[in-house]
Amino acid sequence: MIALDPRGDLIVTACNSEFIQLPGGEADEMQIFPVLFDALFADVAPPQFRETLLACFATESAQAERTLDFREGSIWWRLSLRPISQKRSSGTSVHEILVTGFDMAAQARLAREPDVDASRYRALVDLAYDAIVAMDERHNITLFNRAAGNLFGYAPAEVIGKPIVTLLPEKFRAGHPRRVRQFANAYQPGLRQATAPRMDETNSVYGQHRDGSIIPVEIAVSKITLNESVEFMAVVRDISDRARLMELLRKQATTDALTGLPNRREFLDYVEKLLGTADVFSVFILDIDFFKDINDQHGHDAGDNVLRALAKVGTSMTDRPCLFGRWGGEEFVAALPDADGDLAHRIADDLRQRYERHEVAHVAHRKSISFTVSIGVVTRDADTIDIDTLMKRADRALYRAKQSGRNRVEAG
Repeated sequence: MIALDPRGDLIVTACNSEFIQLPGGEADEMQIFPVLFDALFADVAPPQFRETLLACFATESAQAERTLDFREGSIWWRLSLRPISQKRSSGTSVHEILVTGFDMAAQARLAREPDVDASRYRALVDLAYDAIVAMDERHNITLFNRAAGNLFGYAPAEVIGKPIVTLLPEKFRAGHPRRVRQFANAYQPGLRQATAPRMDETNSVYGQHRDGSIIPVEIAVSKITLNESVEFMAVVRDISDRARLMELLRKQATTDALTGLPNRREFLDYVEKLLGTADVFSVFILDIDFFKDINDQHGHDAGDNVLRALAKVGTSMTDRPCLFGRWGGEEFVAALPDADGDLAHRIADDLRQRYERHEVAHVAHRKSISFTVSIGVVTRDADTIDIDTLMKRADRALYRAKQSGRNRVEAG
């Protein structure tokens, strides 16, 4: 485990003897941590190792796991660097780096012993946490480890010799041979040896379980030659949990927590797209009249119920494509693609009347709460090229509606 001390120097917070011995160092059974990195590795670690660690700490956010190879003389070791992030008030930064090492030179020596090597290879493949799948030049499966069986729901005997597309969703099968050719033509062994294949969002694809369910996965692929024939070997990692988390975070980032409506950010992104694709569209801003009085008279819980009721009615205001969202506080917004000024005004006024007739139940006081809204509507014109200008026009129209007595729609 590597960290930075207050002066910005690399320190080792934990390390086993095997790692110290990996590059040729001598392990001290009485070693007490933390200890300066240079005290342990200055004489034996390649300079690139130190530079890579400092580069990881210099980033503003945690990077994906990276793998590095270092070779010098008879030493050949492979390191896996996994940054561990920590949330702070200023954002997320790298807190520590977990480094694991593998003696590739020792592995190379074992390669001279075919029987031992084959046994170790089979054990390693079957013990691997990630799925490992290989296919031949005819795109038939030649290797399928235990983790692959757990991931895809097949026993190895059921898929060995079968087309690799058995493991792919139907819509990706036709294009798979083309993608394999592209990979094979672009494959650069020298580059891959210098920079090991990374597994990150750029390698995200989809697999298909035996039961038909779709599995989001990451893959790292290598092209190898065995007895003058070519095979492609892929390490496949299930990222279902990560995909669910990313979708949850994306939804939280674009959704208003109280009403479930798109929030200001999502609304602005939607309108930004309309500015680039639609010649005619309208937007409006609505504000609940005297909302402060509702909160004062009935309590903030009742006020929240009014906001939720307004959101529910707003999402069903028209059968036309539209986006209804929360702008902030008691203000809500709508974007109406392909709606000119007259149509947008009619939709807005119909919605205003629905709110005027709508009542929100107040369980605690055993009575209903009535409310009205004021709306400012604008339609994009030829001079409007940015969101700020459009929304300022809508805001001025809303202000006129308020000044003119509320519970009305004004066009801007």
